[in-house]
Amino acid sequence: MSKLEKVSANQVSTGTLTKYSFQSTSLSLKTPFNLFVPTSASSSSPVPVLFYLAGLSCNEDTGCQKGGFLTTAGELGLAMVCPDTSPRGAGIQGEDEDDDLGTGAGFYLNATSDKWKKHYNMYDLIIKEIPDVLQEAKLGLDWSRVSIMGHSMGGHGALSLYLQNTQFFNNPSVSPWGVKAFNNYLEPAKEGSPPPTSWLENDSSHILSSTQAAAGSLHILVDIGTADRFVAAGQIESKALEKAAEASGRATGEVEVRMQEGFDHSYFFVSESSWSR
Repeated sequence: MSKLEKVSANQVSTGTLTKYSFQSTSLSLKTPFNLFVPTSASSSSPVPVLFYLAGLSCNEDTGCQKGGFLTTAGELGLAMVCPDTSPRGAGIQGEDEDDDLGTGAGFYLNATSDKWKKHYNMYDLIIKEIPDVLQEAKLGLDWSRVSIMGHSMGGHGALSLYLQNTQFFNNPSVSPWGVKAFNNYLEPAKEGSPPPTSWLENDSSHILSSTQAAAGSLHILVDIGTADRFVAAGQIESKALEKAAEASGRATGEVEVRMQEGFDHSYFFVSESSWSR
C-alpha cells in the first residue's frame, strides 16, 4: 500500500486541515487530497467521516477554502475528506483543452474507453484507495460511519457513489456535461439507440430507479438555487431524479429535492446550504 506524504497542515478553529499525497494505483499517478480532523478525534473516540466532492474545474482545495463548512464540521465532530476532481498530468491528448472534460473533470467514475482508462479511475480512488490509506494511517476516524456530499459534478458523483455503495455510506447523464463526459470516458452512444450499459451504471437517476425500496431506506437531500443558470440551460436534471425516486417506490422523504430561492451555482450557495437542516 502507498504511504501517505504530508504536504501541509493548517489549523482551523475547530481542528486541523492537512493536505496529503500518495502514489495512486487507480490513477497511476500521485494524487493529493485534504483531510480535516476535528480536535475531538482520537483513537479511543474516533469521529465519523464525510466526503466532499467538488465540481468542474475545481480541486481538493476548493471546498475547504470556499465551502465554509470546516468550522461547523469540527463543532459537529465530523472529519472531512476532500479529494481532487481528476488525475493531474496524465499526458492524455486533449485533457487540458476543455474545463468540462479531462483535468478538473473526472466525473467520479472509472473510465472504460482505451484513451482514458489507465488514469481516469476516480471511483476506485474514492471508494477504495483513500479509505484504505487513511485506515492504515490510524488517524482517529470511524469507518463504520461514513457519508458523502458534493457540488455540481460532485453532487452527481456523490449521488452515484452513494447509490452504488449503500453498505459503505450510512446515511444525471442526459445533461450536455454528462453526455460529453460519458461519451469520452465510457463509450460513445449510438444515435437513435438506448444509452450504453456503462452510462446507466454511472447515472444516479438510473441507479435510483433500478434500486427498489426493499433494498433499504435512503437518505438523499439535493439543494438547487432558483437562480442557477445551469438549470435553465438543461445541465441540471433534478426532475429526472425525482421521477426515479417515485419509480423505485421510495417513501416520501427518502429523496428530497429543495429549490432555494435566489441562490445560484456558486460557492456562496454552497457555504449557505452545506449544513441546512
